[in-house]
Amino acid sequence: MFDEIVAGQTEYLLRIAYLYVKDWQAAEDIVQDVFLTYYEKFEQFEAKSSLKTYLVRMTINKCKDYLKSWRYRKNVLTNQFFQAKKDREALLEQTERLDIANAVLKLPLHLREVIIHYYYNELPVLEVAQLLSLSDNTVKTRLRRARQVLKNQLPSTEWEVLSE
Repeated sequence: MFDEIVAGQTEYLLRIAYLYVKDWQAAEDIVQDVFLTYYEKFEQFEAKSSLKTYLVRMTINKCKDYLKSWRYRKNVLTNQFFQAKKDREALLEQTERLDIANAVLKLPLHLREVIIHYYYNELPVLEVAQLLSLSDNTVKTRLRRARQVLKNQLPSTEWEVLSE
C-alpha cells in the first residue's frame, strides 16, 4: 500500500516542491523526506482530509523549512556566481509560457503559492484557502495582488495569454 501511495503521489508532490524551492534536487530531497516522515508516522494521519491534501501540506511545510535553512541560502549565493556566467541571450529566446513561469517563480512565496494552486493545480479558491489554512477572502486578495504584480512584470502580449 505504501508503494502505491509513493507511486501515485511522487510526481505531483515533486512539482509542488519544485514550484516552492526552484531546485529539482532539493525538491526530490523534500519529497523523499515527506514520504519517510509519512512512513514513520502514518498512524498519526487522522483522515480529516484526503491523503493527498495531507501529503501536500507536509510538502509545503518542508519547503518552507528548507527556504528558511542555511543550506538554501548557501545554495542561492553559489548559484548567483554561476548565473552571471550564463548566456543571457538564450533566456530571451524562450517561449511566452516560460516567461510567465519565471515571472510566477519570482513572486514572493505568499503570492506564488496561491497562483500555483489556483492556476497550475486548478483548485478553486475555497480549496486553496483550506490547503493553506487561510480565509477565502485572503486567497482572493493574494490572487488579485499577484495578478497585478504579474501584469506589471509581463509585456502586454504575455499578460493577455495569462488572463485568458
